[in-house]
Amino acid sequence: MDLGIKGRLALVCASSQGLGLACASSLAREGVNVYINGRDPSRLELAQSNILKSTGILVNTIQADITKDSDRKKLFEHFPNIDILVNNNAGPAPGSMKDWDHDAWIEAIESNMLAPILLIRGFITGMRERKFGRIINITSAMVKSPRPHMALSTTARTGLTAFSKSVSLESAVDNVTINNLLPERIDTPRQQFMAERMMKLHNISLDQARAKITETVAAKRFGLPHEFGDACAFLCSAQAGFISGQNLQLDGGSYSALI
Repeated sequence: MDLGIKGRLALVCASSQGLGLACASSLAREGVNVYINGRDPSRLELAQSNILKSTGILVNTIQADITKDSDRKKLFEHFPNIDILVNNNAGPAPGSMKDWDHDAWIEAIESNMLAPILLIRGFITGMRERKFGRIINITSAMVKSPRPHMALSTTARTGLTAFSKSVSLESAVDNVTINNLLPERIDTPRQQFMAERMMKLHNISLDQARAKITETVAAKRFGLPHEFGDACAFLCSAQAGFISGQNLQLDGGSYSALI
């Protein structure tokens, strides 16, 4: 299927690895003019090289810390005519309420709620004027299935979800959609971190930890990064113009509720 986005301009935030990298790779395969973003130039160069090897396409890089106002202004100046924005950022470490002081809450809200909100605010007016825009927020399955050890992440990302839903009601008339991808158990460095955490908590091997994790997935396996990236690419497509304000679970069928 031709997704109808060849030649469009995309910024994929925090895309030097993991889910952001997967989204950037899938968009590049569709002929999108992709810019990958991160804070570390060397990691960006490595990601650029990996995408070139896997797709044969050379993507662009832009170094910026999306949690800093000065760097967000840099992005707004660099991309006056952006078509696709994929919001992503590293999530807070799991823990418990006693671990999370005031500073931890502020950092989570700045990184996982305010940074993407301010990027949407900065880019959406131009998208609406040009009558095309696709905004994807990478959030978490924990938005719909909260767990105590992930409450820091859940709280910030749920705020972003509410904001995005409210804005999507206005922007849809101008062919600007806003959707959220809710991953769980996708085989990325973040999932490796969670497996290593389980190793330490339960004094088990990495293979045992990964096996315990996949037992909690209905599909009995980890999700593949390209499966996640391709879902992102479809939501950015011309064909997805009637899909907005939605939360798409990518969890191997594990979500147990109806809605």
